[in-house]
Amino acid sequence: MNTRSGRAAMLAVPLLMILLAGCAESPVHTRELDTRFGDAVRQARARQTLNPEASRNTDPVSGIDGVAAQHAIEEYQKSFREPPPSFNVLGIGGATASP
Repeated sequence: MNTRSGRAAMLAVPLLMILLAGCAESPVHTRELDTRFGDAVRQARARQTLNPEASRNTDPVSGIDGVAAQHAIEEYQKSFREPPPSFNVLGIGGATASP
């Protein structure tokens, strides 16, 4: 056997064993991950919720007066009758285009 190839094999085998050991599964680590699975999503959702009790509100329109509510309804319905006004858009290259 060639001495170079013998040394290479002596170095390659332990290196391969070390690399394969990194792929081994640790049962303790896996159990710990399983118990905390989804915690980050739950924490992010809780931080983004302004009022967690909002879904339990039985009177969602309290605080708005009748005049403001009527105006909001009329503007909403008007948006379907009259399309928004169109305007010219300056495109790439300087040419104008109308939608």
